[in-house]
Amino acid sequence: MAKYLVIVESPGKLKSIGKFLGKDYKVAASIGHLRDLPKSKLGVDIEHNFEPEYIPIRGKGDIIKGLRKEAKSVDKVLLATDPDREGEAISWHLAALLGLDNTDDCRISFNEITQKAVKEAVVKPRKIDLDLVDAQQGRRVLDRIVGYKISPILWKRVKKGLSAGRVQSVAVRIIVDREDEINNFEPVEYWNLNLRLKKKNDTKVFEAKFHGKGGKKLELSSQDQVEAILKDIENGPFSVTAVKIGEKKKHPSPPFITSTLQQEASRKIGFSTKNTMSVAQKLYEGVEIKGRGQLGLITYMRTDSVRISGEALAAAKEHIVSHYGAEYAVKEPRVFKNRNSSQDAHEAIRPTYWDMTPEYVKQFLPSEQYKVYKLIWDKFIASQMESAIYDTINADIDANGYTFKASGSKIRFKGYTLVYTEGKDEGTEDEKENPIPSLDVGEYLDKKEILHEQKFTQPPLRYTEATLVKLMEEKGIGRPSTYAATISTIFARNYVVREKKFLMPTELGVIVTNLMKNHFNDIVDIDFTAKMEAGLDKVEEGKMNWKTLMKEFYDTFGEVLKKAETEIGNVDIPQEVSDVICEKCGRNLVVKQGKFGKFLACPGFPDCRNTKPIIIEAGFNCPKCGSKMLTRKDKRGRDYYTCEKGLECGTVVFDRPTGNICEKCNAPMVWKQFGKKRFPKCSNSECETNILKPKK
Repeated sequence: MAKYLVIVESPGKLKSIGKFLGKDYKVAASIGHLRDLPKSKLGVDIEHNFEPEYIPIRGKGDIIKGLRKEAKSVDKVLLATDPDREGEAISWHLAALLGLDNTDDCRISFNEITQKAVKEAVVKPRKIDLDLVDAQQGRRVLDRIVGYKISPILWKRVKKGLSAGRVQSVAVRIIVDREDEINNFEPVEYWNLNLRLKKKNDTKVFEAKFHGKGGKKLELSSQDQVEAILKDIENGPFSVTAVKIGEKKKHPSPPFITSTLQQEASRKIGFSTKNTMSVAQKLYEGVEIKGRGQLGLITYMRTDSVRISGEALAAAKEHIVSHYGAEYAVKEPRVFKNRNSSQDAHEAIRPTYWDMTPEYVKQFLPSEQYKVYKLIWDKFIASQMESAIYDTINADIDANGYTFKASGSKIRFKGYTLVYTEGKDEGTEDEKENPIPSLDVGEYLDKKEILHEQKFTQPPLRYTEATLVKLMEEKGIGRPSTYAATISTIFARNYVVREKKFLMPTELGVIVTNLMKNHFNDIVDIDFTAKMEAGLDKVEEGKMNWKTLMKEFYDTFGEVLKKAETEIGNVDIPQEVSDVICEKCGRNLVVKQGKFGKFLACPGFPDCRNTKPIIIEAGFNCPKCGSKMLTRKDKRGRDYYTCEKGLECGTVVFDRPTGNICEKCNAPMVWKQFGKKRFPKCSNSECETNILKPKK
């Protein structure tokens, strides 16, 4: 008979934790929250100091009943929910449902699911941290008030099913504001002017960029300006007037926290924030490794701390020395500084078992889990490696009184870049190699050619999930643990769509955002939202009462709400009318946005419920029957191609066409991916044209 009942959130942890604790412990799962505010009403008594009304969640009755029964059969209950605000609140709700005393030492937490961490936790239970609980209560009540007070106005005045949210509305506003910037952008002309030079009796060519004249920097903004300079410098001479040789060190960035993992997974492996967190959750809870059972391969993935334990630092150094050599390991552990707003309760995201290298576990992991695990492993190992060292050279070249500058670098010691290179956001230019030979002051150079090009300034890029998360973190909007849910919500509400990697506001998103800016400006104000987050942090630190924070917020919000209810009129959403006629009632079908993309629907709904998919021709013919191929989208928004004859033909092509035709069978050639490279292949499965693999 078990003496202890350990309650975790996820059933995925049961096997991992159960094997560590032995027969005296019974492990059960709450499967998330068991108690929450009711869905059918506000559930917050604003008149009586914002007292929340918590009720058991519908459908969780059997789980609650089972846990109560188990709790009665043991000597002690240990609440082992996740080590964050949300997990602390779940433990608090569990204590209430099971009749436990909050003042008892019933709470345990661990940052990683390893035998050492779990066993240490069960022998050192603590009291439930009520400051953490209150911070979660404050967030929950605040979000409920905003959502349940503003959303009905949107339903009534704009469209049923809409919602407003304290964080989601700000995220949409950021995307809408960026679209406004792009639409209002006025390009400005500028010119690039570069010299391609080489040393006397040398074949290697390097570039020098125009800088200015007479020691002053000069911007090139017209063709006349450039042509005048070209006339002056055409025949040289080109002499070296200054040379500076130096050294540059490039240091590794800290190991992942939640937000940086989401950003880097988006940049390097194309994962959405939601998918990244889902995969990381499985790696944390445990995966089956042959011969070892179920192992939690990473530490807790919801963290904003870059702290690393001494044990992990020692293990990392040992791994680096044995795999790459002692010269790659830092002599003293590299310690990173947390942001001021971060909570240092957890470590950064890192591996938990040092013999579980990505190369070894690849055979046991699905592709998505392997990609995320390798990202986490490589990033952590790199963070404890020596800096990369570059030899740099900068030279000034005089051309008839005009100054051109050449700069280049050559890697001397790879350091951490041997293991990891940072991903780059869209629009960020890679550093171009410009190998500059050894130069001496007074040396004359030969001109290879002069390059000049007219350019125009470009509007800012739309946000990607990575750059949106980066901005939200910088501005203090929401918390890293909520980013994935926030971004998923704005897609689900059809406020934002994804075009390739970029986020674009829908017409509905623009309408709702403009309405919010006009009537609930504080709710969509970045600084105000950040101030509320800072207030919740103070609650967590025990420096502020959460109900005081609610009162400060509602004193203003209540007045704004009353005013908005009387001032907001009905808002019409213009419909995009197609030229496709409804065969049932004769109306022109209109374009609608559904969960999986746009489709055509009859405007006569509910009298006429006719719908049709939007037909997009793929631009090539079916390799089987010669009919037109159509472009479709799957549930993840990816293109695939089907024959217009549907099941009658049955041809489906999942790979993107290259635009070329197979020389053997005239079927379209498609791209096939091999690692980071792709090669053309015939789409006709019966054709003998092989994939053009790279030469070994």
